[in-house]
Amino acid sequence: MDNEPRLTKNALVVVISGPSGVGKDVMIDRMIETGQIGFHFTVTATTRAPRPGEHDGVNHHFVTVDDFINMIASDELLEWAQVYGNYYGVPKKQVRDALAEGNHVVMRVDVQGAKRLRELMPEALLIFIVPPSLGVLRKHLEKRGVNSETEMKRRLSAATEEIDNSDLFDYTVMNEEDRLDDTVEKVVEIIGAEAAKGPPRNVIIK
Repeated sequence: MDNEPRLTKNALVVVISGPSGVGKDVMIDRMIETGQIGFHFTVTATTRAPRPGEHDGVNHHFVTVDDFINMIASDELLEWAQVYGNYYGVPKKQVRDALAEGNHVVMRVDVQGAKRLRELMPEALLIFIVPPSLGVLRKHLEKRGVNSETEMKRRLSAATEEIDNSDLFDYTVMNEEDRLDDTVEKVVEIIGAEAAKGPPRNVIIK
């Protein structure tokens, strides 16, 4: 029928970013758990050690520094960055394959990585996740094991600067405490609305 919603959509590259400790990983994990159809969630390569409950190839590709450097040298990464002493990068092949299949590609990166992706892919959809307060962010960082006051100040200072410069992003979504599903719903709604717009956001991966 003419009044039925169209099932076709424009496949988007969606960049989810925000300060360290804001809950990007938890939010992405929740999106995966809710079984979003037509989404591909990139698995980032990183040199950091797995956190409790994380699995290689699921949460991240956990690699050695030498392996990561080889990936850079062979141009396998869409973007990469060194964050708090560890390397993170997004493999190109995943993104290319998912877009070719008509799926939205969702990647979580730090703010430094998001800036680089904006330069590489101006048509990507950038969504910035913010905490309700720095106090809440501090609590999250403490749970993650940041127990040095020097390190805590460094992280909170970086978060303040990142929040102040969030105009790089197309949308800002607040991750309220104990309202994870609301945050996920807002992000999914934004992606759906942008996919329905014309002209489409065409992203080319070189």
